[in-house]
Amino acid sequence: MRSVSTLLTLGGCLVAAGCSHAPANTTPNPTPPPANRPAPEAGPAERGPQAGDTAGPRGPGQRGQGGQAQAPRPYNRVVTAEAKTLDGLWSTHQIGNKLLFEIPRSVLDQDILVVPRVAKAPPNSVYGGQQVSGTQVVRWERRDHRIMLRGVSYDTYADPKLPIAQAVAQSNFGPVLGAFDVEAYGKDSSAVIDVTKLFTSPPPELSPGTRVYRGNPDQSRSFIDRVMAFPINVEIDALLTINPPPTPAAAAGRVGGFGAGGRTTTSLVMHWSMVKLPEKPMMPRLFDSRVGYFNTDMIDYGRLEHRAETRTFITRYRLEKKDPSAAMSEPIKPIVYYVDPATPKWLVPWVKKAITDWQPAFEAAGFKNAIIPMDAPNDPDWAPEDARYYVIRWLPSTTENAQGPHVSDPRSGEILEADIYIYHNVMNLAHDWYFTQVGHLDPRAQHTPMPDSLMGRLMEYVIAHEIGHTLGFQHNQKASSTYPVDSVRSATWVHKMGHTPTLMDYSRFNYTAQPEDHIALDDLIPGIGPYDKFATMWGYKPIPGASSPDAEKPTLDQWARMQDSIPWYRFNVAGSQGSDPGDQTEAVGDADAVRATGWGIQSLKATMPLVMGAASQSGENYDELSELYGRVVGQWATELRHVSNVVGGAQAQEKHVGQTGVRFQPLPRARQKEAVRFLNANAFATPTYFLDDEILNRIEVAGAVARINNAQSGVLNSLFNDRRMERMEEYEALAGSSRNVYPLSEMLADVRGGIWSELRSGRVAIDPYRRELQRSYLEAAGNKINPKPPELPAGIPAQFRRQLGPARATSDIQSLFRAELQTLDGQLRAAIPKAANRETRAHLEDARHQIDTILHPKG
Repeated sequence: MRSVSTLLTLGGCLVAAGCSHAPANTTPNPTPPPANRPAPEAGPAERGPQAGDTAGPRGPGQRGQGGQAQAPRPYNRVVTAEAKTLDGLWSTHQIGNKLLFEIPRSVLDQDILVVPRVAKAPPNSVYGGQQVSGTQVVRWERRDHRIMLRGVSYDTYADPKLPIAQAVAQSNFGPVLGAFDVEAYGKDSSAVIDVTKLFTSPPPELSPGTRVYRGNPDQSRSFIDRVMAFPINVEIDALLTINPPPTPAAAAGRVGGFGAGGRTTTSLVMHWSMVKLPEKPMMPRLFDSRVGYFNTDMIDYGRLEHRAETRTFITRYRLEKKDPSAAMSEPIKPIVYYVDPATPKWLVPWVKKAITDWQPAFEAAGFKNAIIPMDAPNDPDWAPEDARYYVIRWLPSTTENAQGPHVSDPRSGEILEADIYIYHNVMNLAHDWYFTQVGHLDPRAQHTPMPDSLMGRLMEYVIAHEIGHTLGFQHNQKASSTYPVDSVRSATWVHKMGHTPTLMDYSRFNYTAQPEDHIALDDLIPGIGPYDKFATMWGYKPIPGASSPDAEKPTLDQWARMQDSIPWYRFNVAGSQGSDPGDQTEAVGDADAVRATGWGIQSLKATMPLVMGAASQSGENYDELSELYGRVVGQWATELRHVSNVVGGAQAQEKHVGQTGVRFQPLPRARQKEAVRFLNANAFATPTYFLDDEILNRIEVAGAVARINNAQSGVLNSLFNDRRMERMEEYEALAGSSRNVYPLSEMLADVRGGIWSELRSGRVAIDPYRRELQRSYLEAAGNKINPKPPELPAGIPAQFRRQLGPARATSDIQSLFRAELQTLDGQLRAAIPKAANRETRAHLEDARHQIDTILHPKG
């Protein structure tokens, strides 16, 4: 939900019926062999010695002299009676801490997708269940009496019929990730290999690396934890114990010193899914930046264009109509989501409802009964890790989050595997969001605990959002700004259209709504909207007669151009770099953030008197009151940052060649100036409605001043964002003599005038909250005049480093802030004689001292 997303992704931050999963009424089982399973016959002579071979025992992966493989041994001396055997894509044999794979000839040279995840993570690292490194396509290859695991890349491609195909193949030689002696041969010359170290000491391509730990696995404390085998996938868990790397002091032979006490052992459980890719790839659908799908890409050297062309495909399930000629048909294989047996029973109906909520979107694509909820079968051998099943997992975690990752075929974008992770404590986050945003409208939210009927509805919303990610959809933060701002307060509009066009926005609950609007309580919560139906249609609807991705492109382009006349079909604009004030998270009505935030502040003022009753249970401490109060203040700061994004903003719409108009249009001067006026009146004026002694004296001995200042400073620093100010400079330069521009110099003067407004009074009295804010202003200005290089983690791509870095040294930002402080210094000097009290006078004199230090740094 939160960035996750993403990534998520990124996830998410992410699964198609075409991966040959069984029909919904069947249950795959890991199948153990009979108790007295006979030893399979040895492989033929040309593949290994006969059963009379006398080769002695050897350790895992041990090789013969000169790099040659040791001779295989009889099967029953390798796969002993102690082996725990499972049959699946290939057979697995676990003997103590040793793991053997039995690779049949039918699996050799087949594409296998490996998905590494952390199953159990150390504190303060990643979430359990999270994918921590990229997926890897591999193949098992045989060379004499050895089996190699070779990486395969689909980053580059050329049609095998073209002359360049051979050159592409020679430039795409995959790395050997593991090489294993054949320990024995089984039936049909299946090769038994010891893969223990592949998982207890994984190569970088299959390891989480430094994202989770630094150091190397300790083989004496790392072991195979669990193995499962299914018809199209094999699942492995390994407990890895990591020795910390030596600190610089330890490496130099010194004792103590910085960091000496920070060397600790790390243990985690890694999980690998090894999934067979479909033998016949799904026909891909080309990605279009105007519609929000996750995607995969490759460079195609066989195109007619005079360049290497990147081909990008959307990720989606393989949905095929039973009746291709029917406008509405059931799919050959529906998308079936199973409900985790660990889900609280009272929530199961709401989880199923979240799944079926998506059905109208698939009907827009011409499919009925395309997405179906199912209970997990009552079978002890059923496992959610089976790649043929998509499971909404319920995890006992205090993490306030949920994730909807998916794994796709890099050849086609077909979604092959998806499990949704719902962390138990996301209910607490949904509870607090709902109260802070619409608690003043819903009596059910004004007492703790909220009724199950309300919490169930909130979880339906959360889970439906994550299901959207597993269907292939990215976040669409622009959606909420595509409705007219007045419409989000119209009961008839909201009932029909919702307050946002999509579940994939972070437009939680309708905080603009007021009691006099009489909006139905259920309509305060988002549901499937017009964008969801449009995007599902665009990505999933079959295009008759189109036998290739290129043949589909004209129809897809025609559909995407519907956005010109229907704004709520629009998606985030690629490359907007935060400039679009309509493309932001946690926003409602951001077509006009000033008006929407004004209504939101009215809602918060109405909510504040309800906080005590909503967070107080007899006999309990005040932790819940403290948390809920902090969430209300945080909501206030979030909404005000929406207004700051209007300044230096540009209206954006994603367009392709052939559509009229530009992609980016700077906002008019009046809108930007109005936003600064609003911030001076609402963000930088002390919000006294939060200063409730009945609450503050219960939750803390001190902290109100710092809390308000932190919120105000966040808004101020957002306004002083270097990229925002650089845009304002550029817009002024491009506008020439136009009066419809808001110069950076004028914006800085307007902000200074609002934050230091007391200096214009005949009697200057500044309260503690404003003094804190004014000191934060000086700190922010000082950072612009004397910038410090940001401390960024290694590995951040160059484009993101640019976004996070300081302003260009050649920009006007430094000189304009210097001029602002010089002007302010003169105003302070004139105001000191008018100080109404000792505190104000000391503050004004100190502010002058700080300005002098900033303008004339020593050393």
